[in-house]
Amino acid sequence: MRLLDLRQKDVINICTCRSLGCVADVEFDERTGCIRFLIIPGPGKFCGVFGRDIEYFIPWKCICQIGKDIVLVEVNEEECRRKCV
Repeated sequence: MRLLDLRQKDVINICTCRSLGCVADVEFDERTGCIRFLIIPGPGKFCGVFGRDIEYFIPWKCICQIGKDIVLVEVNEEECRRKCV
């Protein structure tokens, strides 16, 4: 699978049955070359526009399954939130 294929999949949290959005980026470990996090942009500041306040950093170990159209994850959303820089 290529990163482009992964970016087109919707990420669903199975704990809340809520869509977190689509993968925007990934973070790699420089030493091992392994993926550490999937990065998903949070909701827009005002009606989905004007930038974003948060991003979700989903640890690779929290991915339950990658399907044809979706990625199922099991995470505590509060713990995965990070402020945008």
